[in-house]
Amino acid sequence: QVQLVESGGGLVQAGGSLRLSCTASQRTFSSYVMGWFRQAPGKEREFVAVISWSGGVTNYADSVKGRFTISRDSGKNTVYLQMNSLKPEDTAVYYCSADSRSVQAFQGRYWGQGTQVTVSS
Repeated sequence: QVQLVESGGGLVQAGGSLRLSCTASQRTFSSYVMGWFRQAPGKEREFVAVISWSGGVTNYADSVKGRFTISRDSGKNTVYLQMNSLKPEDTAVYYCSADSRSVQAFQGRYWGQGTQVTVSS
């Protein structure tokens, strides 16, 4: 079982930036595909970004391409989501997730508790 703890959420004005972090408990962190999902009030949880175990392959939702960057530091068992040019529609609870499947099959198996991101207009 992988335990994930997110941090870095908060309140920011439109156009601003935030960096989310997610630290995993297991030393086998480097063997997991990692990603981020988000859930806005009244909406279903949606995929945001994913990164391969090596960090060499990434994929993003169309709504965040060019604004968000996912990265990982295996030495720190941590995955990051750098969010730039934030928009009010990015407001949501952001969840970190780990999965043993491939980037293409990533659906999220282990989940963090979520961190709130609020973007004011």
